[in-house]
Amino acid sequence: MRQMLIVEDERDICDCLAQFFSAKGFAVASVFSAEEALERLHAEAPDVILLDILLPGLSGLELLKRARALHPTARVIMVTALDRDELRHEAYFLGASGYVTKPFDFSDATWSAVL
Repeated sequence: MRQMLIVEDERDICDCLAQFFSAKGFAVASVFSAEEALERLHAEAPDVILLDILLPGLSGLELLKRARALHPTARVIMVTALDRDELRHEAYFLGASGYVTKPFDFSDATWSAVL
């Protein structure tokens, strides 16, 4: 079973993502801050990381750098309300596999980088 880590400080969004990807066959773990994510990433190696850019404390982009260093083969998908070209380019430059903006739908086409 593929392992997924969701890093999202909005619990409702986190719950929706967890339900959607659990139904798609992922074993999902959720955390609500970058610091919690780092603890998990030191202990586990997820196949996919869904990562918000705006997190309390450490930013999602800084966490992206650290996640790529710890798990270079993990697919990291940014999930964010910030639909700005400079952030999208930076995320891809830092190793993101995808960039999905909120509000998002739950179609397979939207999540093709994951599925």
